[in-house]
Amino acid sequence: MVGNLGRWILGSLLALTFSVYALAESGAETYKAHCLACHGAHGAGDTMIGKNLQMLPLGSDEVQNKSDDQLASVIAKGKNRMPAFEHKLTKQQIADLVRYLRSLKK
Repeated sequence: MVGNLGRWILGSLLALTFSVYALAESGAETYKAHCLACHGAHGAGDTMIGKNLQMLPLGSDEVQNKSDDQLASVIAKGKNRMPAFEHKLTKQQIADLVRYLRSLKK
């Protein structure tokens, strides 16, 4: 019985690990598809568009100190010259994107 329990726990941990990885990966894919052109490969705003708009690096304290809800709102509703994505991305994609943005912290 303990053997079955051990296998179940191991299987559950592996499934959870792969699920978390898949969420991070989906956030990265969403970023590549919708954010990279302006914010750059590493979120530094080092693209032509990012430089022209004087974007803050996404890993900066000013961005990273915002709550998840604040970041999700900016993505969904847009801000200044950033367009809104609420009609292009699902709530889950936005949440995954916020998690990905957290990985860009310096």
